[in-house]
Amino acid sequence: MIIPSRRRGFLAAIAGAALVGGAIAALHYHRLGLTLSHYDARGHLVVARRVIDSITPGWQQIGAVWLPLPHLLNLLPVQIDAWYRSGASAVAVSVVAFAIATSAIAWIVVTLTDSPLAATAGAAMFALNPNVLYLQATPMTEPLLLALVIGAVAILIEGRASSAPTSAGVILALACLTRYEAWPVTFCAVLLALWAACRAGESGTAAWRRIAPAALYPAATMLAFLGFSRIVVGQWFVSSGFFVPENKALGDPIVAATEIWWGLHTLSGYLTIALTSAGLIALLATGVMKRERAAGVIALSLLAAATVPWAAFVKGHPFRIRYVVPLIAVEAIGAGLAVGSVRRMRVIVALLVLGTLAYDSRVPSLFRPDAPMAPVMIEAEWEQPNAPVRQTLTRYLRANYDGTTIMASMGSLGHYMQEASHDGFAVRDFLHEGNGDIWLAALEGPRPFVGWLLIEEKANGGDALARIARENPRFLAGFSRVCEGAGLALYRRMGPARRPARTSSP
Repeated sequence: MIIPSRRRGFLAAIAGAALVGGAIAALHYHRLGLTLSHYDARGHLVVARRVIDSITPGWQQIGAVWLPLPHLLNLLPVQIDAWYRSGASAVAVSVVAFAIATSAIAWIVVTLTDSPLAATAGAAMFALNPNVLYLQATPMTEPLLLALVIGAVAILIEGRASSAPTSAGVILALACLTRYEAWPVTFCAVLLALWAACRAGESGTAAWRRIAPAALYPAATMLAFLGFSRIVVGQWFVSSGFFVPENKALGDPIVAATEIWWGLHTLSGYLTIALTSAGLIALLATGVMKRERAAGVIALSLLAAATVPWAAFVKGHPFRIRYVVPLIAVEAIGAGLAVGSVRRMRVIVALLVLGTLAYDSRVPSLFRPDAPMAPVMIEAEWEQPNAPVRQTLTRYLRANYDGTTIMASMGSLGHYMQEASHDGFAVRDFLHEGNGDIWLAALEGPRPFVGWLLIEEKANGGDALARIARENPRFLAGFSRVCEGAGLALYRRMGPARRPARTSSP
């Protein structure tokens, strides 16, 4: 993709500043012990590790609930124990992605406004948001999603090179393998790109021929993933079974929409929303009225990221405020456009944008020890009070471990498996859903296959093993309850039994 030479240095500087700032923030949160606070952060590390470190290693271990690209990127690095236990390699991916996303926001704004000041203000609105800064310091997948979708949208808007649709299509295909939010964003971006091309004077046929690669690569990728899911878990698309439908928005689209709205203003604040909305409305108006500005409307496709959490909440998925974080990127673009829409008072408006950010997000207090935590950080800490109690259980297991397999549901205890690595336990010491036929056979009666059972009995009503134990009292026959805490129960097999072949134990 060709970027005008006078902008390359500017965008490189934005990316470099974001990279340095992101690395500093990552070190800060590491020192506070917050890198792996969120259970999903540890879960992503386990999924990447288990492809090789497993009772049944192989490509099937990638799974079919989470999309595979983040785990493929970390597949080899997390085989190094130190990087697996700390999440260092996955954090490095997030920090680099954060830098790319920040520079892509600046690229979009400078393309639409021709104002480096406006682009800097928009990039700052994104990069200095404490919720974004925290997520990019973890192994979570949102930073990679944002880097890919914002980068692809920037390419489509710039659109000067004939290879732009192909480049955007490849990047969108990668985004569609990262998080599901990329799927509706891709659909909307392609439609808006076609509309912009026709608005600029191209015929519908010519516009489709030129834009088609931006649609075909992601479409092929989505179909391939659905086929992969069918092979691995027997379903074309896994949309249920991994959460308890307890959201108050269950079956109510209006309530689900209000949850998205509440999450957005909690993450950024009312002043920020008002300011950035003005920029986005101006973008839409000028794109509709002026042919030469039509391509800018493609940026609004990023709003489609909200449809995935909205649909999940309607189905009863528990509310998670981090699902709203991708909308902060749209706000940042709106903020930059608001600055770029004025000429004589541009510096004053830029200062207003940064002042609004500081007021709404408490940026000046970000690194103070007594600073209030960002909402995403608070959410990540929900489960942390259980960690010391779980450690007591782990110490018991470590002291009495006999090398036999531990059966546990990765859907609920994947984060515990990563925690247990600090005490010498490998993923292959656990029998979990990814082990296919062995797992299914053990569900009928675990005693011939495992020496231990680890069951989550409370969170979300209990995991799959807890539900089976309640419905079938014979499931625990031959096992004795030896330890419990923080909702976990540990059972030990009484008497000898065979176990799945494994190569080592802690």
